[in-house]
Amino acid sequence: MKSFLGGTILTDERFTKQLPFLGLLSLFALALITNRNWSERTIRQIEVVQDTLDELRSESITLSARLMDASRPSEVVEKVEAAGLGLEEPVRPPMKIIVQKK
Repeated sequence: MKSFLGGTILTDERFTKQLPFLGLLSLFALALITNRNWSERTIRQIEVVQDTLDELRSESITLSARLMDASRPSEVVEKVEAAGLGLEEPVRPPMKIIVQKK
């Protein structure tokens, strides 16, 4: 305890022989801290991307539902009549026109 409080422990031969090992332990501790910080930053970025993906997915579902509603035949007829295009819904199915080769 006396050598520790007096500061002579730093010059003791037993302590100085362990300096390379203590340096290696310090390097490992620094690498561990750096790796943990990098991992936490990466996890936060992944969470942000997942939130963005969820928002875009819900927007895509909403837009596809609107498109399905807008492309229903009854909606198309209403829009054509409102625009006054003068188009009529066909009553008969389309006929195939066959041209004879000469």
